[in-house]
Amino acid sequence: MASNLTDRLSRLVKTMRGQARITESNVQDMLREVRMALLEADVALPVVRDFIARVKEKALGQEVVGSLNPGQVLVSVVQKELAATMGEGVADINLAAQPPAVILMAGLQGAGKTTTTAKLTKHLIEKRKKKVLTVSADVYRPAAIEQLKTVTKQAGGEWFPSEPNQKPRDIALAALDHAKRHYFDVLLVDTAGRLAIDDVLMAEIKELHAVLNPVETLFVVDAMQGQDAVNTAKAFKEALPLTGVILTKLDGDSRGGAALSVRQITGAPIKFAGVSEKIDGLEVFDADRHAGRVLGMGDIVALVEQVTANVDMASAQAMAEKLKSGSGFDLNDFLQQIAQMK
Repeated sequence: MASNLTDRLSRLVKTMRGQARITESNVQDMLREVRMALLEADVALPVVRDFIARVKEKALGQEVVGSLNPGQVLVSVVQKELAATMGEGVADINLAAQPPAVILMAGLQGAGKTTTTAKLTKHLIEKRKKKVLTVSADVYRPAAIEQLKTVTKQAGGEWFPSEPNQKPRDIALAALDHAKRHYFDVLLVDTAGRLAIDDVLMAEIKELHAVLNPVETLFVVDAMQGQDAVNTAKAFKEALPLTGVILTKLDGDSRGGAALSVRQITGAPIKFAGVSEKIDGLEVFDADRHAGRVLGMGDIVALVEQVTANVDMASAQAMAEKLKSGSGFDLNDFLQQIAQMK
């Protein structure tokens, strides 16, 4: 999505260079390019429609000031709305609970839940200085329990043993009791995934949520799923009170649509992003920064902000009226213009 959207908007800025103001016509030209880029990036159609409507409303109310052209102003509007769609800024993980703070990891098989559980363990240990215990409640995938044991060790956390013949509910309660008795700050519960949404999976994870009462219920989703991520997100949102999203494989996503779609469908903020396969490859998700990466036009956005901040809109309007009236441009006007450039 990044390169496609950047290319389209770059062409638009060039074609609008000779235009003096934002009109219904040039806004429509821009929105057509943005709409195509988002749809090609696998952003869900309802999300695209809502996004386009918001951009149009904001763009038509924008003033073009200083040396800017309408294309540059419109790019700035798109960037801000991208950030707003993905949550604006950083959504911190919530650990405000009587220890241990329980974090429930949910998602489909193949999304990277187990690896992400270990990555989050490392993050909490190194960045938040927490004592972390992990446990696998996945009794269906033979290697899941051993995999979590291995990656938890790599992350520097502690792992609670479980067996495939146990019930997920019993595993979770035993781990919670152990975490309380040994003064752990955080308990991370890795749940079973499926290749597709099914009633058994949802009933099981709803039961785990009920007995654990987690402070965070994080939906782990593969950023490369595109439209499929939307269907998964809807199903988990209906089953669980999701508090956050972790996007995995964001480094390999050439389309990027999931980041926009999942946030809007679930209503939950994107809290982390998996950016590599390494155990430390988990970043706190910054919506503003990610919007800048997607757009790839930070120089134009920064220019718009700088020019807008330095221009006194009232003075600029008064100057325009003076010139229209035929009063001319004198040395005092020139001095005022120079002062605004400082």
